[in-house]
Amino acid sequence: MTYNPRDSYFRKAKEEGFAARSVFKLEEIDKKYKIFKGSGQTVLDLGASPGSWSQYASKVVGAKGRVLGVDLSPVTVKLPNAVFIQADLRDLNLEEIFTEHGFHPPFDIVMSDMAPKTTGIRMTDQARSMELCELALDVARKFLRKDGHFVCKLFHSDDFAKLREEIKKSFAKCEVMKPDSTRKISKEIFLIGLNKK
Repeated sequence: MTYNPRDSYFRKAKEEGFAARSVFKLEEIDKKYKIFKGSGQTVLDLGASPGSWSQYASKVVGAKGRVLGVDLSPVTVKLPNAVFIQADLRDLNLEEIFTEHGFHPPFDIVMSDMAPKTTGIRMTDQARSMELCELALDVARKFLRKDGHFVCKLFHSDDFAKLREEIKKSFAKCEVMKPDSTRKISKEIFLIGLNKK
């Protein structure tokens, strides 16, 4: 199967006004595991650019809910109930950011679509992806409410089992999913921590 950057999911995202096709991965995860409960939830979106996950979250949590997105790259989508911070998560004092923008943790959902700038060297890219997942999990442990949910993207590697065990320490269940909308050639998988302990 040849790689087609403008596949049906790409076209569907454009038609529906989403910033990227990755929105359908989150939608599939949500349909299967019901991570969003509807209006009024607060969501922390790590690796938010170009904004499609935040667009999905914004719509689901509604006017009473709020989304805070963080990314190294700018997020240009405008959402009435979302705030975007352009910064390296590792350099941020999150408590200060929350206070500054009127967020009051704990969050209902922490989700991470963070990915490293790829080098083409598989082992390097996998190791960097794992580091970002550990960073996201650390944030979820600190700022996610009890029974809240966590989603993160990992470039599949030998570290997968280790990460799953780490998530299980903090969550009642850890599910693994490769959504249908993920490109067949992609090595990415998603780990979903359900019901934080």
